[in-house]
Amino acid sequence: MKLGIGIGWRPEIADAVEALPGIDWVEAVAENLCADHLPESLGRLRERGVTVVPHGVSLGLGGADRPDPGRLAGLAARAELLGTPLVTEHIAFVRAGGPLTASPVLEAGHLLPVPRTWDALETLCENVRVAQDSLPVPLALENIAALISWPDEELTEGQFLTELVERTGVRLLIDVANLHTNHVNLGEDPATALDELPVEAIAYVHVAGGVEKDGVWHDTHAHPVTRPVLDVLGELRSRVDPPGVLLERDDAFPPAGELAGELSAIRSTLASVTVTTTPRQDRPLPARPPEQARSVAGRRDRTAVAQTALLSSLVAGTPAPDGFDPRRLGVQRRALAAKRAEVVAKLAPELPGILGDGYRAAFLTYARNRPLPAGHHRDALDFAEQLLIEGRPAEDAARRRLTRWWQDRTAPRPPGRGARLARAARTTLLGR
Repeated sequence: MKLGIGIGWRPEIADAVEALPGIDWVEAVAENLCADHLPESLGRLRERGVTVVPHGVSLGLGGADRPDPGRLAGLAARAELLGTPLVTEHIAFVRAGGPLTASPVLEAGHLLPVPRTWDALETLCENVRVAQDSLPVPLALENIAALISWPDEELTEGQFLTELVERTGVRLLIDVANLHTNHVNLGEDPATALDELPVEAIAYVHVAGGVEKDGVWHDTHAHPVTRPVLDVLGELRSRVDPPGVLLERDDAFPPAGELAGELSAIRSTLASVTVTTTPRQDRPLPARPPEQARSVAGRRDRTAVAQTALLSSLVAGTPAPDGFDPRRLGVQRRALAAKRAEVVAKLAPELPGILGDGYRAAFLTYARNRPLPAGHHRDALDFAEQLLIEGRPAEDAARRRLTRWWQDRTAPRPPGRGARLARAARTTLLGR
């Protein structure tokens, strides 16, 4: 299946995407689409024969739990609506906790790396098979960017992905920007990873921008594509002619001319490199642990405990699990909170409008030890409620505006401290 050159479709740049020359296909975030009708822009693109691929972000196939049937059904419905040749998701976990650990479910609000261990691999493979059985078209999975690495990993990324492909037949979505990110952050050589990959399984490729701060590469999708990322694309092109290459941009959208320039740079990189067929560099796999000691249930339980401990440290302020780099955990913790702040600001722009320059600091203080609740809309309401309980903002006019905003979306009166304590007491009594 040849896709060609594409770009990530986002509502903010819908008009620009329609007007860009030479666009063969687009990718749309699946969770941002309704399951029963398309945005007009995507409808027009489809009428022109432009392929639209739904790209999921919330399945969490690398998590300890089996995929949620409702989320799978939603992704399948979007695939049917779009008439797409495939759907894509990520090799990541996005939530943890729940029945396997007898603890509350925690949401990351972001893609977190799966440990490259036999336990995690076998759990991922089982989840992928469940997803494949539920989808009407083939599935491809993306390697993710990481700020942290797990201790005691047993496989390299190339070995991990090769085993995944061989066991499930799943296709790969290789993000060259993520390979560059992991090179800067984790010291992993992109060329070595590419040498170990089953490049014949690649469905398409992502290219995106980022920025380096204090020696850490942040995969922002809000900055121009850099030369090192294009160099990794060239490395990949020397090994295989990818069926499709797509430019991703999720924020700080530039003028259409700059997007066209980045697409031109991608085309030039692909055209400047000749594919040289070389055998894949298979690295000997480490020995598998004794199978009798690693039941299916045991694998999931171990994965659940490890992922819950990590996510709890990142979003709820619990101690860092043994073996992790505390500095990198701090970077990841701040990145998760900052992303929450950005998402809430987009969903509820009135909040930064009311709070002004103090919005970000106030939100980060609120989120420090408060896990993401059931969705970002709820997060915005809880943030506003907490401010009002604390008697903030200090300015009367701003506090009245925040009160009205909160009232319009929840209840006639914001709760006072006494009401909050009474609510907590009722919850405790009911739970006994």
